[in-house]
Amino acid sequence: MRKKIVAGNWKMNASKAEAVAIIKNFTVLMKKMSHASPFSKVTIIIAPPFIHIDNVAQLVNRKRIKIAAQNCAVVENGAYTGEISASMLKSINTDYVILGHSERRTYFDETNRVLAKKLDIALMHGLIPIYCCGETLDERKAEKQKEIVQKQITEGLFHLSPKEFSKIVIAYEPVWAIGTGVTATSDQAQEMHAFIRSVITTKYGKAVSDSISILYGGSCNSKNAKELFACEDVDGGLVGGASLKADEFFEIIQSFEPSSLR
Repeated sequence: MRKKIVAGNWKMNASKAEAVAIIKNFTVLMKKMSHASPFSKVTIIIAPPFIHIDNVAQLVNRKRIKIAAQNCAVVENGAYTGEISASMLKSINTDYVILGHSERRTYFDETNRVLAKKLDIALMHGLIPIYCCGETLDERKAEKQKEIVQKQITEGLFHLSPKEFSKIVIAYEPVWAIGTGVTATSDQAQEMHAFIRSVITTKYGKAVSDSISILYGGSCNSKNAKELFACEDVDGGLVGGASLKADEFFEIIQSFEPSSLR
């Protein structure tokens, strides 16, 4: 069975005091969830800004909550002022790393080629990549969404061996739905997730594609998560702003059909 995952991407938000408050509130809520609850099987990931990673990692129950970085450097180490390496992240209790988020692609000109290198370095240091892909509004209007997403996947991921590929998580994020309040319909999400899985099947076979968790990331919140998570090929969400609110993030985690968690 594929992992069901809810990952909270805080982006560039929260002071130290705010980060502590969010985590403490979330921890109180998590204590109400018994180990017998089907939702205890959901993999929970929190991706705070770099400066909060170590502090957040020390405040949470690491058996129930995993930590992600929002990015990593394309090089291992050296004279690269301002960069954070995969090995540094691993040394401060980081489990996952988000790569290829649309904001990184747009504002920092990250290409599929660059992301392929980051992916290799992340895997080398034991980090699990959450690889993002998705189309802009203009690309969807031109009905190029499948072409764009297939290119992002093939150029960024298909150099990996089947064993390496099986370790990653994919997040489909329609760029036109990020931070806009607009969400893809459940039909649109399912169509793209199923397409992504078919692309993987063509390269790696059905057994591998069936094992890969594909998350939806595009204004996922407590109001739409239940409908999105009910889709056959949607295995959870990469949550943005809603993850900064402990109660809403907790509600999103409980949006899966209990039967899907058995």
